[in-house]
Amino acid sequence: MIYGVDLFVIINPIKNILVLAPHTDDGEFGCGATIARYVEEGARVIYAAFSAAEQSVLPHLPRDILRTEVRQATSVLGIADKDCLVFDFDVRYFPEQRQRILDKMIELQKEYRPDMVFLPSINDTHQDHKTIAEEGFRAFKRTTMLGYEVPWNNLDFRTSCFFEISEKFLLKKINALEKYQSQKHRNYANEEFIRSLALTRGVQIGKRYAEAFEVVRWVIS
Repeated sequence: MIYGVDLFVIINPIKNILVLAPHTDDGEFGCGATIARYVEEGARVIYAAFSAAEQSVLPHLPRDILRTEVRQATSVLGIADKDCLVFDFDVRYFPEQRQRILDKMIELQKEYRPDMVFLPSINDTHQDHKTIAEEGFRAFKRTTMLGYEVPWNNLDFRTSCFFEISEKFLLKKINALEKYQSQKHRNYANEEFIRSLALTRGVQIGKRYAEAFEVVRWVIS
């Protein structure tokens, strides 16, 4: 902070943010509180999920349930319904669909011209996440990019950027993730874990809570 003004905003005003989520809920886990903070500060956030993972939905649930849940979750974070985009790529087969995914990202770049892109870490071991990270770099290499943290998938993670978050924004992240009732069986989908990670990242920078990111590319205009 300099005289009460965020230095980041002075250096590089952020008006349009694009979140690349391989599957619905990845963006909320990786940067949900930061999204909520930016929305409150007046930025437009476009959330692009490349798969609603129909093939992974539990058999007793509607196949399209994640399409409903992601709209509920992103709404909690303050994202407009028209800015929540869900595509139809098959879960776990992103490497085979690499060119189509890149083409879709190039379309997003042309339509939204984001000032910042959040995407998975390049060290994420899930094949779909890794594809989004690699093709995301190709599509947005002239844009500031931050890799978000998905600890259960990451082989390595460089905590080279931190966003301080308040209890208010952490609660929005928690409340957004609670909309994913279809994912409650995941061992990481609980408030205790989400809070503990935010506390850990906060301790690293001497704050109460934070979300950490890898700096993939930083563009100062």
